[in-house]
Amino acid sequence: MQIKNGWLCPASEVPSPNVDSRPDMADISLLVIHNISLPPNQFGGGYISQFFTNCLDPDADQYFAQICDMKVSSHLLIDRLGNITQYAPFTARAWHAGASQFDGRTNCNDFSIGIEMEGADHIAYTDDQYQVLASVTKVLSAQYPLITADRIVGHSHIAPGRKTDPGEAFDWDRYKQSLG
Repeated sequence: MQIKNGWLCPASEVPSPNVDSRPDMADISLLVIHNISLPPNQFGGGYISQFFTNCLDPDADQYFAQICDMKVSSHLLIDRLGNITQYAPFTARAWHAGASQFDGRTNCNDFSIGIEMEGADHIAYTDDQYQVLASVTKVLSAQYPLITADRIVGHSHIAPGRKTDPGEAFDWDRYKQSLG
């Protein structure tokens, strides 16, 4: 696994229009772990890619009508089988954190990389997901050395009260131990 021109090889590339320029390329210093499932608590179906590329059909599910006009993205998605899809190069600002704050700084999208785990707060993540997440984290930390162990957080840590992901089902101890 390696990074070339901001893209992770061998991730599938599905570029999202919901990205823009980072204010400071040298400031990539935070890794944010999220979860997503579309429809909620259901996996597969390609809806996450449709959502991140503004192609989600509001008639495909009642929930989709509520979110189809949102403009969001993440850098990576790790699905239940451990497959990786990349929506934004790491050199770009993905729109994953929203209103957020870490270490006294707001607008975490400016200086973070967002990884979505296909999952839900209360549904256990898969062994494949943990293995791939650990491998990806090691590659990102090598490429962006300001991302240290204490700068790997959940969405809930940077948007408390507004967000709960990656949720109580995410095993932080297992993940952090896998990083060595």
